[in-house]
Amino acid sequence: MGLFGVYEGFIRRVDSLVWSLLCDENDSLGLRELLRYSVFSGGKRIRPLLAMLCCRVVGGSDEDVLYAAAGIELLHNYSLIIDDIIDRSVLRRGRPTVWKKFGVSVAQCVAADLAASAFRAAALSKHPVKVVEIFARVMKRAARGEMLDILFEQSGREDESYVVENRFNHVTLDDYFQMVSNKTAAFIEATCEIGGVCADASEEEIEALRRYGYNIGVAFQIRDDILDIFGKAEVTGEEIGKDLRTRKLGNLVILLACEEMMNEDKRRFLSLMRKNEELTNYELNELIKMVKKTNAEERAMGYGRNFVDNALCALRSLPQNEHVKQLEQIAFFILRREK
Repeated sequence: MGLFGVYEGFIRRVDSLVWSLLCDENDSLGLRELLRYSVFSGGKRIRPLLAMLCCRVVGGSDEDVLYAAAGIELLHNYSLIIDDIIDRSVLRRGRPTVWKKFGVSVAQCVAADLAASAFRAAALSKHPVKVVEIFARVMKRAARGEMLDILFEQSGREDESYVVENRFNHVTLDDYFQMVSNKTAAFIEATCEIGGVCADASEEEIEALRRYGYNIGVAFQIRDDILDIFGKAEVTGEEIGKDLRTRKLGNLVILLACEEMMNEDKRRFLSLMRKNEELTNYELNELIKMVKKTNAEERAMGYGRNFVDNALCALRSLPQNEHVKQLEQIAFFILRREK
């Protein structure tokens, strides 16, 4: 049984609770279909699993963290719907995204429903005030990270004057890590924090869990960035080169590749990234080939390994039990995953 299969029982309990939090008795079958599609479309439930393990590692029980774990999963799925609308992504986990299947207006309503259900879970959790505060904080950070990600795009959104007037012509590594820290790492950092909070851990233990979560969160995004260019669509379930098609410099591989390119290649690369019209498939493939000619994948993996090392370092100050070993395995898994 694999790393995630060991905890199938807990994941089933989370899924059951998620469903009960989402649905009201008067909901129509049509609405229930929408809600089910938005949440039960695959995924490993890594966030509830992390919340549970972080709770266990400092002496808490599954009962202590169950509601908060279900809530963070709902909040995560809310963020995916919004992210797909903003990025106009048409595929997620090999299926049409919620907005693509049901329309933007309906997707926005479903996202609001998921967010409300997440806060319902927080209100029913062991430490509701603390968990609600963590959820509110992560939503604010995610919104700020999303805005940076939009402003890192080199073209598009001509009907959005704020974006056109404020987009970044040059994105630094510091800019990238600021965006990722808020957009992706904040969710996983919060997930690990609620595990400690629900277990009544000490402040020192909660801080160690936060550091672990933050670092694997950044590593997780780096691996996503790598898979966007070097992954296999039949495995990831998403379009390869999506970040290039949307002209994002908020992808570490793209950023490092651009940094490495010589003058003529760099001019051609940036001219395509800043082209007003939609990229043709030929142009997208040209951009992918230009990125693959560089050492960006290897360099990005180096950054990812550093963040994993930092996460493992954070675990050393926690009780050294079987659960901390599972957290170590998850950290290693982050950079090996293929989807």
